[in-house]
Amino acid sequence: MRVTTKGQVTIPQDIRERLGIEPGTEVEFRLEGTTVTLVPAGRNSTRGKRIVGRLRGRATVRMSTDQIMALTRGG
Repeated sequence: MRVTTKGQVTIPQDIRERLGIEPGTEVEFRLEGTTVTLVPAGRNSTRGKRIVGRLRGRATVRMSTDQIMALTRGG
């Protein structure tokens, strides 16, 4: 992805859909160290919600809820 001379980038469609960003949506840029996070403006985003948002959709093992519960319960 390349930044234009005007400082613009295109947000990929799948990311816009996951964040609910539509034309006219206000967004915020949050700087944490050297990481920039884009979030829809006005939402109360706690640190926990941001972490969960980053991890969402990253699972590599397909397990049912029942299988996960059996593992956590030791059965």
